[in-house]
Amino acid sequence: MEARQQISKSRVLKVESGESWESFMAQAKSQGSPVFVHFSASWCVPSLAMNSYVEELAMNYQDILFLLVDVDEVKEVASKMEVKAMPTFIIIKDGTPVDKMVGANPEEIKKRIEALVHRSI
Repeated sequence: MEARQQISKSRVLKVESGESWESFMAQAKSQGSPVFVHFSASWCVPSLAMNSYVEELAMNYQDILFLLVDVDEVKEVASKMEVKAMPTFIIIKDGTPVDKMVGANPEEIKKRIEALVHRSI
């Protein structure tokens, strides 16, 4: 099960349940690792189009934990994070959401991740 695996920061991990979400959040917080979450849906073409871009970001920013949440599979997490449209991207630091972007905009996402990385130094 994904939640029991050691967090690997070099790829996007799929959140399978509310429990795995809590586990990922707890591990990231204890490690001081920021989290980038891609809220997606299998029926949303822009969300699917962003998957490879988010995977590329995960390879380039290995100090950030990248998660994928399918809003239809893990409704409680989408609801808790107030996700109303796909794709939605949320950056979480120390367990608290610090940035939220709605829509497939690779340039803006990269800009915000760069800002996060520079704030963390």
